[in-house]
Amino acid sequence: MATLDDIDLSILDQLQRDARMPVTEMSKRINLSPTPCTLRMRRLESEKVIQGYHARVSPAALNAALLVFVTVKLRATDEATLANFNSAVKPVRQILECHMTGGGFDYLLKIRVRDMAEYREILGGVIGQLPMVEGTHSYFVMEEVKETNIIAVPRSKGQPS
Repeated sequence: MATLDDIDLSILDQLQRDARMPVTEMSKRINLSPTPCTLRMRRLESEKVIQGYHARVSPAALNAALLVFVTVKLRATDEATLANFNSAVKPVRQILECHMTGGGFDYLLKIRVRDMAEYREILGGVIGQLPMVEGTHSYFVMEEVKETNIIAVPRSKGQPS
């Protein structure tokens, strides 16, 4: 695991908020000249602390406004079953996230689709067809109150968060 100092943490905080920020602006905000700032960013990328740069796109603009969370219960949780389920859901482009969980169900899926008909195709044609799936529960999002990809960056003692 990479060791991150306060400057690294400041860079990460700024990039999460605006990944298109020019290095000159970044260096001003974190009080570091542009060359060392660039070198730190490259190091954070090579160490896989920075895993990529992305644009947030409106789901409605891409005709994918329906958001559904689905819990999945498997018939068994041996390694082969888990691996087969993982392999089956990874290529489904409408499944944005798939998390193995502990508790009352085995997986939590985040799915974005155009409408209920497309959701039924995913549920019945993909998830429901998997032989290891014992059952599912769907939760349809009526309003997105908060959605962010920004992870809280820890601060040194005495610094505001």
